[in-house]
Amino acid sequence: MSATTIDWDQDVEISKEESYQSLQNALNRNQGFGLYFVRSSPIQTQNIIEDIKRDLPNKNIGILPLTDEVDNLFNLITNFPDYQNLNALFISGLELSLLRYEERESEGLFLSSQSAVYGGTWAGIPRILGHLNLSRERFREHFPFSIVFCLPEFALRYFIRRAPDFFDWRSGVYEFSTEQELINSEAYRLVSGKDVDLEIYRIWTQQERLQRLTEIRAYLSESLDSERESELWFQKGLIHTVNEQAEEAIASYDNALKIKPDYASAWNNRGYALGNLGRLEEAMVSYDNALRIKPDDHLAWNNRGFELGNLGRLEEAIASYDNALQINPDYHQAWINRGFVLINLGRNEEAISSYDNALKIKPDSPHAWYNRGYALGNLGRYEEAISSYDNTLKFEPDDHQAWYNRGYALGNLGRNEEAITSYDNALKIKPDYASAWNNRGAALGNLGRNEEAIASYDQALKINPDYHEAWFGRGAALANLGRLEEAIASFDEALKIKSDYHDAWFGRGAALANLGRNQEAIASYDEALKINPDYHEAWFGRGAALGNLGRNEEAIAFFDQALKIKSDYHEAWFGRGSALANLGRNEEAIAFFDQALKIKSDYHYACFGRGNALLNLGRNQEAIAFYDQALKIKSDYHKALDNRGVALFKLGRYDEMILSCDKCLEIKPDYANAYFNKACAYALLENIDLAIENLTQAINLDSKYLEMAKTDTDFDKIRHDSRFINLIHQSDSP
Repeated sequence: MSATTIDWDQDVEISKEESYQSLQNALNRNQGFGLYFVRSSPIQTQNIIEDIKRDLPNKNIGILPLTDEVDNLFNLITNFPDYQNLNALFISGLELSLLRYEERESEGLFLSSQSAVYGGTWAGIPRILGHLNLSRERFREHFPFSIVFCLPEFALRYFIRRAPDFFDWRSGVYEFSTEQELINSEAYRLVSGKDVDLEIYRIWTQQERLQRLTEIRAYLSESLDSERESELWFQKGLIHTVNEQAEEAIASYDNALKIKPDYASAWNNRGYALGNLGRLEEAMVSYDNALRIKPDDHLAWNNRGFELGNLGRLEEAIASYDNALQINPDYHQAWINRGFVLINLGRNEEAISSYDNALKIKPDSPHAWYNRGYALGNLGRYEEAISSYDNTLKFEPDDHQAWYNRGYALGNLGRNEEAITSYDNALKIKPDYASAWNNRGAALGNLGRNEEAIASYDQALKINPDYHEAWFGRGAALANLGRLEEAIASFDEALKIKSDYHDAWFGRGAALANLGRNQEAIASYDEALKINPDYHEAWFGRGAALGNLGRNEEAIAFFDQALKIKSDYHEAWFGRGSALANLGRNEEAIAFFDQALKIKSDYHYACFGRGNALLNLGRNQEAIAFYDQALKIKSDYHKALDNRGVALFKLGRYDEMILSCDKCLEIKPDYANAYFNKACAYALLENIDLAIENLTQAINLDSKYLEMAKTDTDFDKIRHDSRFINLIHQSDSP
């Protein structure tokens, strides 16, 4: 093989006409495999290929334009239609596969490393070049035609440096210098017009941005005037910014600023890239430089405000946003960002006003609607918050965070079914959203669907095993199901993760109290109160546990403490009344039950407690009225039915009493006290069979009733009956 070639390393002045003629002659003469390299700009490449096809009409010329990064060129060529009959194949666009590697190397953005293939070259060699170095024998054996690589200068130099083995087999290198007028025209196209804006680049595909980057890089290798060169570097920085390549973006902006130090937009966008890397103080310096050059740049004021917010300098951030808005009152993003800072300052009303201003300008801004909803939620204006989130979802139906916050607002309104639907929508979009699983569990728990709630909490914990709120919610659901030991284990898991989690200490205390482990319960409540001394529920729980231990005077003091913190805490008024009743201070107890009922008129426990106090005072008819009131509120309240029976018994209305106890036992068949009370009534009615039957049931359920029957005077009429004697003395036999 022989051809007219140019030694790349020699400084040979040659016209493009001469280069073209040499290339044409080489392709015309070559028989079999040949490897040629053409250094040309993107627009020249198109012209060269068209000219060769025109000037060599008897040759079968193929064109393989690469429009994206590739790893394996051999396979692409073998898939080319009828490739065996080609005389020449022009390959353009290989620079797309080299650009990001060449740039990172030329900017020094990574360190060198040893490579088994390349023996100590830079890390990050493009796979395509590694493939070419190792496959050159296969190319020669399989492709009996000329292969022409058309590359801009930067890509050709990189190719030579990184694929030397493959390049060594070249048959010729042809350089096509570009006319200055064409260079200027192409550079101007790349930096002007409506398609060179950051927001336009955002809507381009990755492939479109890569193609534009390679074009820019190609012309940066040419001789340009300084103004145009700085603009090309700037556009390159914008594309890297959109590609989230902050280091490359900063390097591009720095090159633009070396040429044009007063390039305000480059300083501004450099600050943005630095901010994305978390280098906030450096970003501030860049924004200040931009504003020194162009004080009326509302974008720089806005971006400066954003970084001040990230630095926690919130008042200064608002001042920056205000400057942006003074310059451009219609800049909706500054209104949105300003609102966000106001939320962080707790100034939610002002934040809402900022979002309203943003929405006047851009009514379809999902971010403004979303943040407005958030601020409204902070103010407890949940209906309005939901409306704002609905508007967010109108424009961005896949915003999982909006679905989540909507669910949260619905939950706070007690609309738990709708809340669950919102959480489900969030989870369709983001199945690994632990917070949505957690809050879904809470909504299910509020509906009494505790098994489903536990399943939701388990999902949250599968995603995040250290989610202490989910362990707490799981414990609460288990407690509601009466699975108290498991509940305590869940609360303990929450406390392993967050030892100062007062809600978990409280939940643990309540579960222990329900197990009758009141002393341990008190210790847990004390832990909750150490963390949060204003935790009125814990003061109440501690009082209840003391009451369970018969320490009623102490219990009253703790109920009083709860009421100091929350004077309308009806449970504490009830608890205090119960403790007073236990101390025999029934008149005082009634006054406290009345306070509870003033606050919550449908509080069945207070009706029941008041009935008990009246019963203790012998005011049986009044007691019955309050038991009836409790049963209107909660018809399956078995204790109220039983005690109603006791009041009827004291009034001598035995038949009505037996009916009341029967209703109690329909609800709770294992309630021993109702059987015992029925036995007393039947004994007084001298119905020995039914008295013995009911007393037997009571004793079988709870042996304490055996001892009570021995001394209860209600059994005096049947005490000498042999059946009663045998039943009472059954425990005496060895």
